[in-house]
Amino acid sequence: MVSEILFGMDESTLAYDLQRAHSADVWFLRARFWLWGTISSIACFFLGHGVAVFGVNLFSSGWHVLSSLWGGH
Repeated sequence: MVSEILFGMDESTLAYDLQRAHSADVWFLRARFWLWGTISSIACFFLGHGVAVFGVNLFSSGWHVLSSLWGGH
């Protein structure tokens, strides 16, 4: 009773508004995920090709570092 006077809505109206806001929030989270996922995938693709153009072999250098740490030589 007091909340209806203070806020101008009852519990069912508030629950309905929260449910609608939640579904919209989920849609925006999903859209933001797809947008930034696409942008980061394209950026990593270009970064990987740029590294290869400059002649850096990440797999060979990574394997060398791993084998030197593991083998101790």
